[in-house]
Amino acid sequence: MKSDLLARLNRPLTIGRTTIDSRLVLAPMTLLGHIAFRELLAGFGGFGLLFGEMCSAKRIPKEIRAGSAYFSWREAERQHLVMQIFGADPTAMATAARIIQEKGLYGVDLNFGCSVATICKQCCGAALLKTPDQAVRIVEAVRRAITIPLFVKFRTGWTDDPAIPVDLARRFASAGADALTFHPRVAPDRRSRPPRWDYIKRVKDAVPIPVFGNGDVFDETDCQRMLETTGCDGVAIGRMAIARPWLMAQMTGLLSPDAGIYRRTAFVMLDLMARHFDDRRALRRYKKFSLYYSANFKFAHSFYRRIGNALDLEAVKDALEAFFNGNPETMRRPNMNFFL
Repeated sequence: MKSDLLARLNRPLTIGRTTIDSRLVLAPMTLLGHIAFRELLAGFGGFGLLFGEMCSAKRIPKEIRAGSAYFSWREAERQHLVMQIFGADPTAMATAARIIQEKGLYGVDLNFGCSVATICKQCCGAALLKTPDQAVRIVEAVRRAITIPLFVKFRTGWTDDPAIPVDLARRFASAGADALTFHPRVAPDRRSRPPRWDYIKRVKDAVPIPVFGNGDVFDETDCQRMLETTGCDGVAIGRMAIARPWLMAQMTGLLSPDAGIYRRTAFVMLDLMARHFDDRRALRRYKKFSLYYSANFKFAHSFYRRIGNALDLEAVKDALEAFFNGNPETMRRPNMNFFL
């Protein structure tokens, strides 16, 4: 199985006018897929593309890269970074996409999947799946504005009916999307029920462009099963990449993790947070990271509580030292209670 998975993942994939070398990509995640984490993951390798945190299309024209918590990147990642934007106005979305292209980034991703209330109340994210004509107008407007790869991230919709995402996928592809990332859960369902992988197959069969499957891929067995059962072109890994930033490198044969990788990674992440953010933002983001990272340990609550109680970055460092000096036992498969 290992050799078959390696062959599947390390095949080049054409997206628009470009080609990527790996079929694993980092899914976009707010407060998680930031510049510091992307540098951590890039140090391991194994990915084809990195997706940034979602950015408000209306804010991008005013954002200054050096001081922005969201619209920022390293020069080393420019050529494989896709910036995700959200918004309800086609003109604003097109303007933001044009700026992203002018910055020399790899691509633009349209967020039609976020079901958080604060986003949906603005008629953005997954709320646009209720008004598919408007969503299509956004895709068309952005397509006219840019020549770099255009992605659409979307969910099943607001009703559990496979005909809905199939129709959406066809319309997005016809409107000019170069690739789709599909998370097969209805919008109100955050992660309380398993994703319907059979819906990914239906979406893939319906469109001529690449489709990345997303949802509940936690290890190599899951990844192989998603590729085999859905026929998707690649896999977008989200929270599991936060829990094990080396997972893509492991799946693509670049490394075999040793027992010390958990400790080393926790401290490197802390250093990167301090380098890229002010203390307040770094502390907040490290605590967010620690929720998923704690799932690796048998006594997960102990790790998460230690980090959660830290008042500053120095206290986080002390908490890490104390925890890892106790030689914590790790889990073969992470504690899924920390992924809800």
